[in-house]
Amino acid sequence: MAKHRLSRRNIGRRGQLIGLTAALAAAAGTTAVGVSSSATGPAPTSTGLSPSQADALTAARVDRRDLGSRDASRIDLSLAATRKAAADQAANQRAARLAANATLTERRALALASAKAVAARKAAAKAKALAAAKAAALAKAKAEAKAAAAKAKAAPKIVLPTTGYHLTARFNQAGGRWAHNHTGLDFAAPMGTPVRSVMAGEVIQADYEGAYGRQVKVRHADGTVTSYSHMSEFDVSVGDSVSAGSKVGAIGMTGNTTGPHVHFEVLPGGGSPIDPEPWLREHGVNP
Repeated sequence: MAKHRLSRRNIGRRGQLIGLTAALAAAAGTTAVGVSSSATGPAPTSTGLSPSQADALTAARVDRRDLGSRDASRIDLSLAATRKAAADQAANQRAARLAANATLTERRALALASAKAVAARKAAAKAKALAAAKAAALAKAKAEAKAAAAKAKAAPKIVLPTTGYHLTARFNQAGGRWAHNHTGLDFAAPMGTPVRSVMAGEVIQADYEGAYGRQVKVRHADGTVTSYSHMSEFDVSVGDSVSAGSKVGAIGMTGNTTGPHVHFEVLPGGGSPIDPEPWLREHGVNP
């Protein structure tokens, strides 16, 4: 009797061992577990598991599959979230670049507009200054022309050849100092007293002329030539234009003379000399 009870206890222990092994196999994913036993007991199934153990194994497999599906879903969701975050980051970076480009373009446009405005102001100021300069130059030219006209109007048309003088010889006067009768008027004055052209004209001679000493001749508008001799210096050159009263030289004693004076002659058309006194009076001056 005692031996029979011991045998039944051994069979129960083996059954528990087989159940534990099946559970472990289900957790590990095995399909069959074999346990050798020399004891007699209920006949095992074809997988080596009892129906209850097979159900437990199937339930374990379903749970493991569901767990794998949930893990795969979590991985997919994680990948999707990562991709979305990357896409959002790329979109934000692109938007930032576009905004930066737009800002740069706006700044460049503002700078260009400012530069154009400055250039336009400078051009306007330059044009205004140029117009003002032209107007000033025109006004100056008009004023100078007006002054010249007034001066010409006020200027004497004829003057005497010198000042502070006294006449020492007249036209056609005879004397031992001349080869022929005197051909002009002698205006005696201190040495260096200016000698002036009696009318406006052009200098046609400024040279040393023998007995006449330093001599200047001026041709006037009507062709008359006036001559100034015995001067100590020349103040004009051939080709110079002179006005009435322009200095042509100075009183001197060059040539054939006994004292400082200017020998003045009038030669109509540049020919033979005539009496200067009536000619001067006809033109408005009295020697």
